[in-house]
This record gives sequence, structure tokens and C-alpha cells, in this order.
Amino acid sequence: MASSKGYHLLFFFFFLFLNASTGLCCYSHLFSFGDSIDDTGNWLHYAPVPGPVSQLPFGQTFFGRPTGRFSDGRLIIDFIAEALKMPFSPPYLAGKTAQDFRYGANFAVAGATALNQAFFKNKGLIVDFTPYSLEIQIRWFKKVLHLLGPTEAERKKIMSNSLFMVGEIGGNDYNHPFFQNRTFEEIRTYVPSVVNAIYASANDLIKLGAKTLVFPGNFPIGCIPVYLTIFQSNNTNDYDPKTGCINWLNDFSQYHNHALQRKLKKLRHLNPNVTIIYADFYEPTMRITKSPLSNGFGNTPLMACCGGGGGKYNALIRCGENGSTVCSDPSKYISWDGLHFTEATYRVVARGILEGPDAIPPILKKCRC
Repeated sequence: MASSKGYHLLFFFFFLFLNASTGLCCYSHLFSFGDSIDDTGNWLHYAPVPGPVSQLPFGQTFFGRPTGRFSDGRLIIDFIAEALKMPFSPPYLAGKTAQDFRYGANFAVAGATALNQAFFKNKGLIVDFTPYSLEIQIRWFKKVLHLLGPTEAERKKIMSNSLFMVGEIGGNDYNHPFFQNRTFEEIRTYVPSVVNAIYASANDLIKLGAKTLVFPGNFPIGCIPVYLTIFQSNNTNDYDPKTGCINWLNDFSQYHNHALQRKLKKLRHLNPNVTIIYADFYEPTMRITKSPLSNGFGNTPLMACCGGGGGKYNALIRCGENGSTVCSDPSKYISWDGLHFTEATYRVVARGILEGPDAIPPILKKCRC
């Protein structure tokens, strides 16, 4: 029979194994906010008619079924959860109890904007895909926080030991006006408001006690098939000769990203004891686009894997609609459905912010589970 000392040692090593397997040696919870780049199922629980994302081929690569993710498989937030040895974050609208959110929650909803709907209504824009802006997602989080931590001390502990992914958010604030024929000059004026909305949400989380927050920038929209289709031009100067992407659209993405980084610099200055990470989604996507073959992708980096209707970008018909087709190997494509990305692309982007060089500091720097 084993000695009492032996049992204590066995229990100790079991506890270490359990801690490592759940990622608790790094963060106790993972919380994320955003739009369809991050949505792990909230759209399915909100929308009365969810559309093609509720059917195959969405989800085919990893899950083998649709899960509400706008991709063929896992998203960036899923790869982060895996790297932290945590379960995938459950969609907020699918949970009810503290047990449902014991490792965190995902508040992202497809179509969500950083700004509330009143902003767009005042501009004469139709933005009614979802009312769940970033401000509302933060309110949802506060409800979950009180569910998980009935006392202030418990809530403070959760906040200080959690990782917060604030975005990607802001893309839809620009998608709607771009797709409703607003001018480039007008849409540029929205950027300070979008960035301020992200900043305000960050302040809310920090005031509650958040110690580690990640803020992703925007993707290069000038390389996205839907944008390439809508804004096709006969002017060769509009295009990058090395990639075929539209220069002025990518310049806009960078304009947003630089504005966000300036705001985060201010946030760091005001909160020196908080780790504030900028996650660069732009550069890793451009690296793949510039050299797809050397990064394990195919030789058609600007085409959607799932779509149809002809055209050089395969994005005239939405994925899952009548007339659309799906490629045989999504891992060779950057774009999944013309607006969102494949699991293969998300894996590359996630690796860059988890391990570097696309986040300073990399998310895993303090995590050696």
C-alpha cells in the first residue's frame, strides 16, 4: 500500500498535469469580442434566418459540420485557445450558467460594429445586420463577470488572470459605407470615431481590473475578393503589381491600423501596469499574398475558395448560395468565401501573434505551459 507521502506526491503531480492541460498556468479565462472574424456561434443563436453559415461547406475542414464560424474551420480565437490549452470559447448567446462560462466566453457577433447603430443612422447608412455593437458586447461581458464572480474580490481575480481579445472589430464600420457607395474621403472621417469606440471599451475593461488585452488591427481589404470584385478598375495604377491587390484600399486599412496603434500608445502610457498588445493581422496576410507558394498556399491567392458566378475572384455568388461551388482543398486558399478567410490563413495569423513577430509582446511570452 502506498504511503501517505506517496499519495500527496501523486496528487501534486496530478494537479500540475491538470493545470497544464487546462491552460490555468497562464490564464484562467479567455474572453473575446468582435464580429464574424471572431464569432464562434452567436450569429446562429441570434439570427432568425442565419443563412449559408448554418450549413455545409461552412465548418467542413475541422468540425465536419457548421458551427456558426464564417470559415471552413477554426478561427484565430480558436487557435489561441488551443495554444493556451483551453477549451474553445463558447458563444455567449448559447450559455446560461456560470458553468457554461467557466473558462471564458465569446461575445463576437457576425456583422457587429465598433460604433452603435445611431452613428450610421445619422449618416444615412443602412446598418441593420446586427444591433450587437462592441458597447453591447461589453455589457454582456459584465453580466458574465457577475455570474462568475459574485463578490468584488472574485471579479478582480478573474479580471487580472484573464486574456481579453478586443476584436477584430471595426471592419464592418467600413464595409457598410464602402458597399453603399460612400466616398473614400468620407469613410476616412469615420476612423477616429471607430478607434475611440475601441478605446472606450478598453477603458471599461481596464477599470474592471483587466491586466492583459489584445487589440487586433484590420486585414488588407484591398486583397479581399469581394472588395476586388466591387472595386475593379481599368487603371493599372490602382493595383500593386506584385500582388494584384488594390493599393488605395490597403492604404485605408493601414490608416485605421496606425490610428489604432496611436490610441493604444496613449492607453499604455495611462496604464503602465497593464499589458496592452497590438496584434498585426495585416502583415502576416500580406506575407502569404506576396509569396503564397512558399507559405504552403496555392497560386491563386486572390480567389475565394467557396463562391461562384465567374470572374477572376470567384466572388459574384456567395458561398452556400445556389450556383456556388467549393474548392477541393481550402488549405491552398487565403480567402474562404470572398470576405472571410480559411482556417489555413487564420492559423498563420494566429501563429504570428502567439509566437511573434506580429505582436509585441507575443501572447505566449508569459505562457510556458
